[in-house]
Amino acid sequence: MTAKSGNTKAMVGVVLVTHGTFGESLLAAAETVMGKQENCLAIGVDVNKGVDETMESIRSAIQSVEQGKGVMALTDLFGGSPTTMSLSLMKSENLEVITGVNLPMVVATLQSRDMTLDALAATAESAGQQGIKVAGAMLRKKAKK
Repeated sequence: MTAKSGNTKAMVGVVLVTHGTFGESLLAAAETVMGKQENCLAIGVDVNKGVDETMESIRSAIQSVEQGKGVMALTDLFGGSPTTMSLSLMKSENLEVITGVNLPMVVATLQSRDMTLDALAATAESAGQQGIKVAGAMLRKKAKK
């Protein structure tokens, strides 16, 4: 049964839009932790493909995961092609774009897709930021106590 069947609660769709296969790898890692995810796709921006073809892939992915609650596009690099292409679709799609995607951001987003799009964006941003640690410095600080 898919979430689009109407038998399950609608949730925010998720599309990872990244350079190369980075998004596919992040999604695979998240699914290792959480299990298979519905209404979640990864689109890689490939320099060997035309802009129009890539834009259509992104638009198609967004539309295919949209269930009426909007879509969260998680992109890798602010100012990069995946982000600028995603941002260009915000006027025509019910879409929010978050940059700097990392695994904590993806997991938190997938766990909280029953939120509104705005609330989910704030959750994703916070989780992404909280997932960044200078682990060596933290360990050294603990060792001094």
